[in-house]
Amino acid sequence: MSQAPELRTTSLLSLVGRSWWVVLLYGLIAIGFGLIAIVRPLSAAAGLAWAIGVMALVEGLVSLFAVFSGNSGAPRGWALVYALASIGFGALAVINPLVTAKVLVLLLAIWLILAGVYRIVFAIRVRRQIEGEWLLIVSGLLAIVLGVMMFGNPLGGVAVTTLWIGIGTLIYGVLQVVVAFRLRKLR
Repeated sequence: MSQAPELRTTSLLSLVGRSWWVVLLYGLIAIGFGLIAIVRPLSAAAGLAWAIGVMALVEGLVSLFAVFSGNSGAPRGWALVYALASIGFGALAVINPLVTAKVLVLLLAIWLILAGVYRIVFAIRVRRQIEGEWLLIVSGLLAIVLGVMMFGNPLGGVAVTTLWIGIGTLIYGVLQVVVAFRLRKLR
């Protein structure tokens, strides 16, 4: 026989309630990172790029091992290219994380410029079928301006992007802490 749905729900809520401290820990870590990203955005960006670099480096080494052991699950050539690209990117990000962050912001800037041009072209092409196409044009112009600004000052773009990530992470962390204390009541 299976348990009644109410009993399973109660057991699950009790289990979640006993694990409230994990959610609290995530929230406190997020608040800490958010504050660091707001106060020292370039240091936080370098830290993020470094962490991503370590992950890429490890994944590249594991993929390289899989290529030579014959367990890659993909054609050897593609798996080797992927492994070497991951190792190369990971090494660059670990050795010089701020340059890596700047390059990523330059890619973001290029994407914003292309997205802005696309929005403007799209708005002009569908102007007879929709109302308010001017809003698409304005959003396209803003994307282009933001992209040009980031392209002109990639370090500033890194700082601003990290600042926004910090604000979002801080809000997320506060919400996690609130949820943790509510979960604590379910013990």
